[in-house]
Amino acid sequence: MLGYSEMLEVMLWVQTNAAAEVQFAYWPQGKTTERHLTQPYLTQHQEGYTARLIADEVAPGVRYDYSLLINGQPVKMAYPTTFQTQALWQWRTDPPPFTVALGSCNYISEEAYDRPGTPYGAGYGIFNKINEKRPDAMLWLGDNTYLREVDWNSWTGILHRYTHTRSAPEMQPLLASTHHYAIWDDHDFGPNNSDRSFVHKEQTLEAFRLFWGNPTYGVNRQPGITSAFQWADMDFFLIDNRYNRRPNDRRSGEAILLGENQLEWLIDALVSSQAPFKFIAMGGQVLNTAPVFENYVNLAPAERAYLLARIEEEGITGVVFLTGDRHHSELSSYVNASGHTVYDLTVSPLTAGVAATRGEANELQVAGTLVEARNFGLLSFSGPRKERQMLIQLFDEQGVELWQRTVMAPTAK
Repeated sequence: MLGYSEMLEVMLWVQTNAAAEVQFAYWPQGKTTERHLTQPYLTQHQEGYTARLIADEVAPGVRYDYSLLINGQPVKMAYPTTFQTQALWQWRTDPPPFTVALGSCNYISEEAYDRPGTPYGAGYGIFNKINEKRPDAMLWLGDNTYLREVDWNSWTGILHRYTHTRSAPEMQPLLASTHHYAIWDDHDFGPNNSDRSFVHKEQTLEAFRLFWGNPTYGVNRQPGITSAFQWADMDFFLIDNRYNRRPNDRRSGEAILLGENQLEWLIDALVSSQAPFKFIAMGGQVLNTAPVFENYVNLAPAERAYLLARIEEEGITGVVFLTGDRHHSELSSYVNASGHTVYDLTVSPLTAGVAATRGEANELQVAGTLVEARNFGLLSFSGPRKERQMLIQLFDEQGVELWQRTVMAPTAK
């Protein structure tokens, strides 16, 4: 799997099924004589036989082919294995066009440990359809794997679930040639609707670090998955809505999803960002006004109001929340008192079961954007530096477009 991409390094991930020395060879496309090697690493049982290796002999804006070596022997793959470094465009050209795929709620069935009856996970061919769109990156919006009762109370179970999900054959070509970033939600953090009380949250955090390729994990010396990355001229903020959250059913104490430390870091980061669009990836819906399930307005309305008020008062433009969780997709938006539009794009589910909204009253839903089927999203960016535009598309599991909207960056208005 490809992890993060920067101008001078790229993270490459691999998992073996037993202890082995792993290494990647890589070279600019068409230049097989310019071969480089990552440092080798011996995979270990306690780490799920995973390895995160760094390709650090690269140049900006170049596409590379790569080969996996296990115990010094190349492994032949049945699909392309390529990665890219980000371009050095600043002060030189307009930012490059690029595309980011979106999805959440990925359930890979395992009959021995699933609930009896009709399998909850299906439609795994959706990953082939995403791969056919050739996105530059993919952002996984939580519930990327589903820990079961047999899994979440032991390190053995947690590693088993991650390994079983990551091994889905349909997923392999997409993993191998698209750069992947991720947040989590309740099912890859712990049990359903889990919170800060989950006793094994340090273990699930460690598993998340082992199996994903984000550039960092946690901010301000606080544990969690919070991070950020840039792609071209866009900023993406990866938010942790689980590690610090108050239990949903607790009646006393302050209602918390993000916590003060993370919340203030996010506001600071948004104020500092010069990006035309500023994407905030978080598991649960932010703008949906229906006080149901784990919507922000239902669980921590004061914290939600504080965040939206700061976005308004600081005059932050181009804010787009990217959310999952709900097993349906929709676009929500509103114009705040500063005259700036704030969006919330929910994309769910990939392969898990579909949930009907049952007519819930989301007052901010954009007409014609509700999808109650397995689906994925694409964000495509194009245009000159001061006239950037974002094309939002949603596709069903067969890769058929369901709807699209084009949004001009605030600087283009």
